[in-house]
Amino acid sequence: MLDPVARVRRFNRAVTSAVGALDSSFLGRGRPLGAARVLNAIGHGRSDVAEIRDYLGLDSGLMSRLLRSLEDEGLIETAAREDDARRRMAKLTRAGRREFAAYEALSNAQADGILAQHSQAEALLAAMDLIASALTRERISLDEVDPQSEEARYCLGEYYAELGRRFKQGFDVSLSRDPDAKDMRRPRGTFIVAMSDTLPIGCVGLKGTDHGYAEIKRLWVAPAARGLRLGRRLMDAAEAAARGLGITLLRLDTNSALPEAGQLYRSTGWREIPRFNDDPYPDLFFEKQL
Repeated sequence: MLDPVARVRRFNRAVTSAVGALDSSFLGRGRPLGAARVLNAIGHGRSDVAEIRDYLGLDSGLMSRLLRSLEDEGLIETAAREDDARRRMAKLTRAGRREFAAYEALSNAQADGILAQHSQAEALLAAMDLIASALTRERISLDEVDPQSEEARYCLGEYYAELGRRFKQGFDVSLSRDPDAKDMRRPRGTFIVAMSDTLPIGCVGLKGTDHGYAEIKRLWVAPAARGLRLGRRLMDAAEAAARGLGITLLRLDTNSALPEAGQLYRSTGWREIPRFNDDPYPDLFFEKQL
């Protein structure tokens, strides 16, 4: 039997070699990966130095050295935050924006090259998503978004596609009791998306009603993020949002073709109740008093 530890170490060596993590001149631009990653974070809109440090997992000393090196190159400028002098903010200079654009083009070309070498690009991407989600599980954020945002629509599209695969009769969203977007916006409800860096990997909706209760809708976790207890985190966040809105009774429905969902609900204090809607797809109904 192959040694699991040896396989992990082989993978680590392959990744560091393939992406050039050990090169003194990452992607041939004259600086190591650490400085390039800081430049990338600022270029993608992160400006608070402490937040960048936490995002990249750097200690304060190394972060200071990397910032200083980028400042010395004339690629960034740092200054105290206007409303809090204790915090530093960073932004790209004109030269920094040009360098950021160069890195983006090179990084995209590198990624295209990796995918082009494999005959099953989608399988390779799925494996990458699985590994990235596992390695960054502590940094998965739960963000309230508009239910018609790009991230929400992506998650809902994936959710509907999975129901279509798992339900014997398929799934047609036009036949289900699809919640109106306005019912999943505050103050009636909310919509929460789990983000792993820039990738949406889960969602849940809190739908307000005029019937004395609110509903939990569209709980979905991407296959790459399953096994990380993300479904429980999303449910906890939805219940916390409901409490904050003064909602005291929640209901939801599901289908027995999704046994993991029923197991989650039963293990977190939900009780089974009779059918409360005419949606043709669910066959299990639950309620929880907050």
